[in-house]
Amino acid sequence: MPDITADVSRDDATEGAGVVLRTVGRVGLVAYGLVHLFVAGLAVQVPFGDPERADKKGALQAVAATGPGLVLLWVVTGGLVALVLWQLAEAVLGHHECPPRQRALRVAINLAEAGLFGVLAWSAGSIAAKGGAPSTQPSFASVVLGWPGGPVLVGLAGVGVVIGSAYAVRRGLQHTFLRELDLRGAGLRRSTLVTRTGQVGWVAAGFAYGVPGVLLVVAAVRYDPKQPTTLDAGLQALADQPYGPPLLVLLALGLTAFGVYCFFDARYRAG
Repeated sequence: MPDITADVSRDDATEGAGVVLRTVGRVGLVAYGLVHLFVAGLAVQVPFGDPERADKKGALQAVAATGPGLVLLWVVTGGLVALVLWQLAEAVLGHHECPPRQRALRVAINLAEAGLFGVLAWSAGSIAAKGGAPSTQPSFASVVLGWPGGPVLVGLAGVGVVIGSAYAVRRGLQHTFLRELDLRGAGLRRSTLVTRTGQVGWVAAGFAYGVPGVLLVVAAVRYDPKQPTTLDAGLQALADQPYGPPLLVLLALGLTAFGVYCFFDARYRAG
């Protein structure tokens, strides 16, 4: 006779793990939204604020320079770590209902996003641990460029970032991010707001992260370890263009939209 009690217990345990996993993911999405609000502030600060301060400190370092900001940055670091755990758990435990090829693609996306969130968590945690002090360590790209075959690796990394950025822009233009949301109880006006915010936000985020990807490719082609490749450097490069300041204002508005979209994502994430 089958042990019905054992089956029910396993189902309850699975459901409980799913609730914990979704909660962890939602906390991480809120932290991810905060990161983009910080970057939006930096995007405006580069052309209109103190350029030297913006270029040296960056968004996260500027936040960590104050006591409340430092506490907030540790909270953001914890949220980004939660996102890493969420994506890894999704890669291992999720997508079993999908066909093999589609499941492999989704697992690959989970792992790529876990890597991105891991880099952001490491960056935020390192800055928080130093209290916002500027880093004196060489950038990762400059170190890799000194390796045998380093320019190829950096170039491939830059191409990968550009491809990921193009994917983000595509998500915004084609509304594919809506597949991850459950807006059935949100109402028409709220659903429209979430959709428009996601459209603008995903396109802006893709553009913002595409610029450092291009800088990585330029550094690899020139074999130049001193070539700046950070997001801060990319924003400064845009600010130096004839229409740079207005473009950065638009970019800041778009990144703000993406930060708000992350909050909506945390609220309406399906599953």
